[in-house]
Amino acid sequence: MINFLENNEKVGIGNDVRVIGIMQPYIFPYIGYFQLINAVDTFIVYDDVAFINKGWINRNNLLVGGRASMFTIPLIGASQNRLIREIEIDNLPNWSKKFLKTIEQSYKKAPFYQEGFSIVEQVFNSHSNNIAELATTSLKETCRYLKINTKIVESSIVYNNQDLKAQGRILDICLQEKAAHYINPIGGMAIYDKQLFADNKILLNFIKSKPVLYKQFNQEFIPWLSMIDILMFCSVDEINEHLNNFELV
Repeated sequence: MINFLENNEKVGIGNDVRVIGIMQPYIFPYIGYFQLINAVDTFIVYDDVAFINKGWINRNNLLVGGRASMFTIPLIGASQNRLIREIEIDNLPNWSKKFLKTIEQSYKKAPFYQEGFSIVEQVFNSHSNNIAELATTSLKETCRYLKINTKIVESSIVYNNQDLKAQGRILDICLQEKAAHYINPIGGMAIYDKQLFADNKILLNFIKSKPVLYKQFNQEFIPWLSMIDILMFCSVDEINEHLNNFELV
């Protein structure tokens, strides 16, 4: 087991080790996603793979009326037979107006409401016309606010390896990036082979979030909501402490 180093150093052996992470674009995902971004040197937004129905690309949970409440961005022709970057949003201006009103009603008494709302408003007023672009904007703007300096790139404009599939494609991206360390979400433990990566001189680890706790008004804590929730309740310094609250396995 390898733990995150002190003082926000990246995981690795020596100063020249390149660490990368790869994930599909999610809209304001939970903090574990940002823990991965913060732990790597380069984060690849995997936007030229098949859309995932009922996944987290266009939806997540907020705290509404003391309960987790799911929001879903409406899409046009969403299908697992299409790439994420090909799927357009259905009337985003109309939907986002109602969504921002829900945010206001639910979080206006939160201690960092103004800061959090400004980020969400900026993202949804960005005139993105497809879900990959909008989700990626939510990642970049949140990172900018938190001063996360990880380089973020879209797979569709860099690697030209769509002929490869699954683990082989991930490995090829690592090789193109000259990465020595690849960190994957914990859910990939069953499908990624550490020996295959080791044979290519790449260390493979999986990131496992520890419990992230913070005060949500005066109620029982509801974990793993959209990053929007923690932006409303925590300062930048507090969030950055939470970003280091994980282990690598």
